Amino acid sequence: MYELIPVAQAPQYDEEAEQRFAEEWPEFIFHDLEVRKYIDRRQEYFPEWEFYLVSDDERLIAGCWGVPLVWDGTVEGLPGGFTDSLVRSVVGYEEGVVPNTFVLMAAAVRSDEQGRGHAGRVITSVRDRAVAGGLAQVIAPVRPTLKSSYPLTPIETFMTWTREDGLPLDPWLRTHVRLGARLLAPATASQTMTGTVADWEKWTKMPFPSSGTYTIPAGLTTLDINHSTDQGLYKEPNVWLRHA
Repeated sequence: MYELIPVAQAPQYDEEAEQRFAEEWPEFIFHDLEVRKYIDRRQEYFPEWEFYLVSDDERLIAGCWGVPLVWDGTVEGLPGGFTDSLVRSVVGYEEGVVPNTFVLMAAAVRSDEQGRGHAGRVITSVRDRAVAGGLAQVIAPVRPTLKSSYPLTPIETFMTWTREDGLPLDPWLRTHVRLGARLLAPATASQTMTGTVADWEKWTKMPFPSSGTYTIPAGLTTLDINHSTDQGLYKEPNVWLRHA
């Protein structure tokens, strides 16, 4: 058996979670400057929407978090992606707006527990928790894991690729769809990461000898390096999904 526990109620897992779940993301994903402006307020305003999945023998299995916001239910009204969802939720809270939608922002399963259905358990549990809490609409800006193998393919094209059984080619999109989600739209610039050339060389463990466009490890699209301004720019695409 497994239990979804609010992070605020289980500080004993914090140190392990920080280590285990950071391993699942490329270093550059943590360098969205706009996210840094709002992430602390998100933790202050919405502690009830961050969770650990723990087994009955008290083993930390997975973690996830999300934010509540207002969405009109249309594709046109969707946030721009991950970062815009964070901004909208924080600003909406400060303005006293009553949310009607839960955005599942991130979920991760520890590496030695993957492939055992835990991702589905987390998504289902937090989705049900959101609906029970009055947030009837559940959406997610999903980072498709297989996209890094096709960094030159537009996200609009990649999200349409399916297997012979009609399910998405991407395994993370497929997990969501199997749980009842449907693909809504691409989020072509869900996050924007910037840094100096030296920053990007450190984050990717790659040299960038000249200005140009590069494919990078774990990158879903390409990185633009400009030596004249000493800056690298990467705009990460995601895919919007809506859960039933």
